[in-house]
Amino acid sequence: MAKEIIRTDQAPGSLAAYSQAVKAAGLVFVAGQGPFDVNGKVIGTTVQEQTAACLRNIQIILEAAGSSMEKVVSATFILKNPEDFKGMNEEWAKWFPKDPPARQGSKLPLEIDGMLLSIAVIAEA
Repeated sequence: MAKEIIRTDQAPGSLAAYSQAVKAAGLVFVAGQGPFDVNGKVIGTTVQEQTAACLRNIQIILEAAGSSMEKVVSATFILKNPEDFKGMNEEWAKWFPKDPPARQGSKLPLEIDGMLLSIAVIAEA
């Protein structure tokens, strides 16, 4: 089965040499999305605002791939500050109120000015 590179101008482009998403084997693999607008500017100052921005970017990319947030099966979040977990979880619950995806997290290894987190997902195509 061939892979398909997913690219949309409605979500921020990558900061390095990677695709926004790759569709393969009946799944959509969305690269880690930061809280950026299409011009690369950080959206929001709170972890709740930034979580919503990351998830909006993911939603746009999934829709470009023919998928949706309801089809997310796994997610990885990376926080700059572990103490932001509660705030991130508050916003997360709004996006996944029922049957949430499997999830794992870690600490953000990069220092990008103003960025508090990044989220990547895998969804059914």
